[in-house]
Amino acid sequence: MQPKFSLGAALALLICAPAHAEPDWSAVGKALGKSGAMASGHIYRVGLPRTDLKVRLDGVELKPALALGSWLAFQSMGDHDAMVMGDLVLTQPEVNPVMKKLVESGLEITALHNHLLRSEPATMYMHVSGHGDAVKLAAALHAGLQESGTPLGETAPAPAAAIDLDTSAIDQALGYKGRVNGGVYQVGVLRPETIRDGGMEVPEAMGSATAINFQPTGNGKAAITGDFVLIASEVNPVLRALRENGIEVTAVHSHMLEDTPRLFFMHFWANDDALKLAKGLKAALDKTASGKKS
Repeated sequence: MQPKFSLGAALALLICAPAHAEPDWSAVGKALGKSGAMASGHIYRVGLPRTDLKVRLDGVELKPALALGSWLAFQSMGDHDAMVMGDLVLTQPEVNPVMKKLVESGLEITALHNHLLRSEPATMYMHVSGHGDAVKLAAALHAGLQESGTPLGETAPAPAAAIDLDTSAIDQALGYKGRVNGGVYQVGVLRPETIRDGGMEVPEAMGSATAINFQPTGNGKAAITGDFVLIASEVNPVLRALRENGIEVTAVHSHMLEDTPRLFFMHFWANDDALKLAKGLKAALDKTASGKKS
């Protein structure tokens, strides 16, 4: 029987065992079939955009960086072990084959849900976690990903390109600065608390920050999507603020199982004047602890 990669076991190991060698991240990338890079919080993060999919929503063809970006993030736990968390973008026919392979390998499924409404084809989002030898984890994830059409293998980085949006005005409206990635303007907003899952700290690169994405759709307009990371008392104030500003709420759910504080992830969608939408998103951010800068 394959061992189960539980977060509780991960915490016990971290507390009781002395730190030893960090995983060989190049070997992790090779086993996974796609290399990553070190991100903030000393996280090895691998992006797996679904460039094979052509998904449309309300007449907009979604760029992978807007809403189709699978990812996996590995955190070293010493002695070549790691904790991994991730979010896999899957078509509906891919869900059960991928889940079967991952569960058989001892990985945990922590959530399965939609992020979008009306998209064609419909996409589902499977959140995964595990702990153990980093290379073995990567190999297990590779086996699961092979049950989907997720592109693996190395690709040359895309050249930086200008984006047809007034990003300075968006930054000013939101109160946060973003970056261009894959033709999408991406903004991340940290929560003020230390986020933990099963006692382990979950840095921004492992999915604990609010994500706001703008894809230009012409004439100063943008399609927006992403998710707000919220505690329970913030959920309905943020929902009301979004709806009052013409932004559709498309999902509210959890991504983790043992998180503290308990978090809810609210996904959204709109296609309208980019600056108008940025102001609406700021109104929602102001209902959260993330929006209350010291």
